[in-house]
Amino acid sequence: MKAKSPADLLAIVPAALGFHPEDSLVLLTLGGATNRFHARLDLPRDPALFGAVAESLLSATSRHRVDRCVLVAYTDDQCAGQGLVDVVRDALEEDGVRVVEAIRADGERWYSLTGCTGPCCPADGTPYDVASHPFTAQAVLDGQVTLGSRQELVDSLIGTDPDAVEAVGEGADEAMRRFQASARHPLGPPAPEAARRHLVQEGQWVAERVRRFLADGEALDPAEVGRLLVGMVAIEIRDVAWAEMTRENADRHVDLWRDVVRRSPYDLMAAPAALLGFAAWLSGDGALAWCAVERCQDVEPDYRLAALLTDALAGAVPPSSWQPVPREELTLFAS
Repeated sequence: MKAKSPADLLAIVPAALGFHPEDSLVLLTLGGATNRFHARLDLPRDPALFGAVAESLLSATSRHRVDRCVLVAYTDDQCAGQGLVDVVRDALEEDGVRVVEAIRADGERWYSLTGCTGPCCPADGTPYDVASHPFTAQAVLDGQVTLGSRQELVDSLIGTDPDAVEAVGEGADEAMRRFQASARHPLGPPAPEAARRHLVQEGQWVAERVRRFLADGEALDPAEVGRLLVGMVAIEIRDVAWAEMTRENADRHVDLWRDVVRRSPYDLMAAPAALLGFAAWLSGDGALAWCAVERCQDVEPDYRLAALLTDALAGAVPPSSWQPVPREELTLFAS
């Protein structure tokens, strides 16, 4: 998509993010950046926080040698929008990044902030309609789903079928009973060797089941999801599933782990949510990756994979930088 006007930019943003932003600042990179990226941050109402927004964006643009960008503030607060853009633009241009265009949009009209010198200027705006824009029509023809807001994206990770979650919970209970039975010596205390054998068997099953889904797309039944969730409480088994990800199959992993997250009991959701976030990042869907990370950290705030992914997303680290872990290097299968 080649933008020739602010109206074009406003049609590109939801296509790039996957949803229509609200109360946000969006940065689109242009030109010869090492790795082009798009960024969206919540628009703070407190001017004392404008500097933190600028620092966050500046860190990413500096890392990727961005030389040109566009800023779009989505807000009906005229002064807050201009104030934030001014702070961010000054920081970027001081670092050698040219802000080609800066606008504010309130959902009905857009206002150019390029060259704005007066307090909270300008007063007049230009009507726009993203829904009827040719870029929007092309996105629909291409099969792209654009949600109405970020909250809709968050809500898409919340299951709406309590019976499905309950069935998975029952499958998880049965899987846990099998593990406890296999890991206990008939005459008394737990047997470490038996527990280890069980973990290896479960790891092999996880790898085989994930590969089968990637091949045929057949959804896991409740017992399988429950078994998967109980197994992935062990980081070694979670890593077996993680090692099956590549940039080529990341979209299929998104389908798998989104379904698992939506059917997971809350206390077992951290591992699949982290894997969903990683798969989303690997496929280039940063917005979904952030939502999945937040879902994971709701359950386990200190979950390590989510923390690593947070750093990658905040730094606009490109998916091309990641290489899968070879199966022979997985802890579970190490001799």
